Amino acid sequence: MAGTLRYSALHVSRTERITPLMQRVTFGGEDLADFSHVSPDQHSKLFFSRQEGRAPVVPPMPADGDVGRWYRDYLAMPEAERPWMRSYTIRSHDPVRQEIDIDFVLHGDGDHSGPASRWAAQAEPGDVVGMYGPAVSHYRTPGLRDWTLLAGDETALPAIGALIEALEPGERAIAYIEVDGPAEQQEFTTVGDAEVHWLHRGGTAAGHSTILADAVRAADFPSGEVFAWVAGESSAVRTLRRHLVNDRGIDKRAVAFTGYWRLKLTQDDAPTTDDLADQAEAMDEVQVGSAQG
Repeated sequence: MAGTLRYSALHVSRTERITPLMQRVTFGGEDLADFSHVSPDQHSKLFFSRQEGRAPVVPPMPADGDVGRWYRDYLAMPEAERPWMRSYTIRSHDPVRQEIDIDFVLHGDGDHSGPASRWAAQAEPGDVVGMYGPAVSHYRTPGLRDWTLLAGDETALPAIGALIEALEPGERAIAYIEVDGPAEQQEFTTVGDAEVHWLHRGGTAAGHSTILADAVRAADFPSGEVFAWVAGESSAVRTLRRHLVNDRGIDKRAVAFTGYWRLKLTQDDAPTTDDLADQAEAMDEVQVGSAQG
């Protein structure tokens, strides 16, 4: 988050089950009147009240934009009052209707079922969540390139869909998307050149398959400069990034990567050593790239 972000109260306008495991929630409200689109894979921090039927309440962002102080104030709230905070991609924005769509992966009652997934499965018109955002999802943005590689699991699907639909005429993207099965595939409308490879786990639990990494390793990449965008389960993202940099020889600064979720941990758990190392390396490379530019 950044100090320029403002807090918005979002009201559910309608919901749609777009696949058996993906729920689209459309939000409206006066606070979206001046919504500012920042990137196709823009993300936001959503806040879900722990108290049923009540809107979430969070500390105000400090005037100087000190996100660290804001986060300490958030953590200092009594647990029973502190809303759950989760990061989500804004799938689309309709400036005329002043609405945004956010897609939620539904995890059922399994190990990865969390408050956001449970909330989305039961969301009804009029329900309220809070939002800080939007913000750019990654530390890197694509420069000149001949094509774009997109790779991720279903949690990355909303962002991948938005990126594909944002392609300009003549822009090329190749996507590898891991989902549970054929019923989870989606259609994208784009004026660009998009080649989508759907990878089916076939009942294997999310986070327990190597199908995404295997497919990217086996792929014949087109010639030319590539910008790679990788997101999903943290360890899988880390594996893919190492392959792209170490085996494919892609410049680290041409690989945008984000671990959206962790197999054995939630967003409420502290970052691991690997998580902190990934973030530090990403930030360091951005600063180096900016200095060289």
